[in-house]
Amino acid sequence: MEYAIYVENLTKKFGDLTAVDNINFSIPKGTIFGFLGPNGSGKSTTIRMLCGVLRPTSGKALVMGRDVARETEAVRQNLGYMSQRFSLYEDLTVEENLDFYGGIYGLPKKVTAERKKELISMANLTGKEKSLAGTLSGGWKQRLALGCALIHKPRLLILDEPTAGVDPVSRRVFWEIIHSLARQGISILVTTHYMDEAESCDTVGFILNGKLINIASPRQLIDMEGARNLEDIFIKYVEQTTNQKVAGTIGDLNFLKGDDINEQR
Repeated sequence: MEYAIYVENLTKKFGDLTAVDNINFSIPKGTIFGFLGPNGSGKSTTIRMLCGVLRPTSGKALVMGRDVARETEAVRQNLGYMSQRFSLYEDLTVEENLDFYGGIYGLPKKVTAERKKELISMANLTGKEKSLAGTLSGGWKQRLALGCALIHKPRLLILDEPTAGVDPVSRRVFWEIIHSLARQGISILVTTHYMDEAESCDTVGFILNGKLINIASPRQLIDMEGARNLEDIFIKYVEQTTNQKVAGTIGDLNFLKGDDINEQR
């Protein structure tokens, strides 16, 4: 089987802190992998290593068969990255942002122009070509960011919480685009805190405290854990790792009890 991402004993240490601890996983080409875990669990550090931004302390990671530590530039040419924060230029128009990213990747102007038309249509941005990016809603901005991540025709997309803060309609449209891209052979790694989104992935992996806890299809995990859904599994893994009930830290607000407020009126 050919893999879009192959990770073996990947570790990253910052002094005495082990941010990613000897993790192993692989993503077959043309599939969607949901990378799940709470904030600070090691997701972002893993992604930065896969993108060639951070060098692993030990272990190896291959992206489209290229070693992220030794073939960083080749990895970047095969990879499209989109973060949860809108990282484009808000004072440029939709077209100008796409032109800018086409230039970054060294695409000929004719190629950029052709791809730009397709990407604008895919993102349903037709009619907004001359709109400043800063005037777009959150959902439109995310679609534009996705278009810019795709303009150099990457074989792998890494999407870091791409739908954070957007409305349910925009989330659904965005995920329809993601599944369409996967059907066209693009491999996708996506992080999300929305478990309904995660359940539509081909495979999901849970990382906690830098360790990969489990990896399987959503259905297999739900059956294996005897859970109702992935959200219950997410909570279960957090509780097992921290030895603390998620609801256990919620206390009563005593000042709300009694008639103190009424007595003061």
